[in-house]
Amino acid sequence: MTSGALLLDKPSGHTSHDVVAIVRRILHERRVGHAGTLDPMATGLLVLGVGPATRLLRFAQATRKVYEGTLRLGEATDSLDATGAVTARQPVPALTSQDVESAAATLTGEQWQIPPMVSAVQVGGRRLHALAREGREVERAPRAIRVERFDVRPGTSENEWDFTVACTTGTYVRVLASDLAERLGTVGHLSALRRLSSGSLSVHDALTIDELERRVAAGESGVAPARTLVASLETVVLSADESARVRTGRPVEGPGGSAPRAAVDAAGDLVAVLEARAGSWWPTVVLPPDTRPIG
Repeated sequence: MTSGALLLDKPSGHTSHDVVAIVRRILHERRVGHAGTLDPMATGLLVLGVGPATRLLRFAQATRKVYEGTLRLGEATDSLDATGAVTARQPVPALTSQDVESAAATLTGEQWQIPPMVSAVQVGGRRLHALAREGREVERAPRAIRVERFDVRPGTSENEWDFTVACTTGTYVRVLASDLAERLGTVGHLSALRRLSSGSLSVHDALTIDELERRVAAGESGVAPARTLVASLETVVLSADESARVRTGRPVEGPGGSAPRAAVDAAGDLVAVLEARAGSWWPTVVLPPDTRPIG
């Protein structure tokens, strides 16, 4: 049985769902899911769960993500990125690096952001992007986000600016890019986007789809231990007796606090995620003992 975490470097032109389907085929495993959707145009880190470890994906939704991208000034699109149709063109004023850096600085910190119509957010039971394809625009509730940093630098082409942004989950970077263009006295759209990290997980540790295929063909595995998916949780080490109790759904005594804990055995393998309830620590997700990645 294959189970664990899979860090993939998603190529452009694939939806996150496309990548899940590809991984199912490569690994011959039906149970594959992902945490943190990437738009088709975007590349970079996509965190997947394989086998029983898919039940851990809700703990893999890191609160901090880092992206790098490119803003193209002078053209607005209906999707706010390069996949959309151009809806407006405006001249681009003469800009210095200081001008753009100062404008980007105004977009940092705690703020409210309205999701774009071309997003997967549901309103009235319908996805916004589905409504947008019908030519409809509906009112969207703003969301609280935090932009920790928004660093900009000249791009490789005229009227393009490259950037690195660190932000909370749920931030729409293409909206940030559009807002930055507006502050610079013009319009713009996101022409490239790449996710560098999600919490402590980095694209530097990710495999491309081709690399995964080669590993599997060679009888190896690109699947990391399930513990990777709960890297953000505090870890507690269980004794053999405690591991046995937890695997049968029974509680154990543990440290104080209310945040979920990743419970591992003496070998460091993930046994379960524990949550505090009624003065004890109860298993909320239990992994079977034979779920180490193959290879």
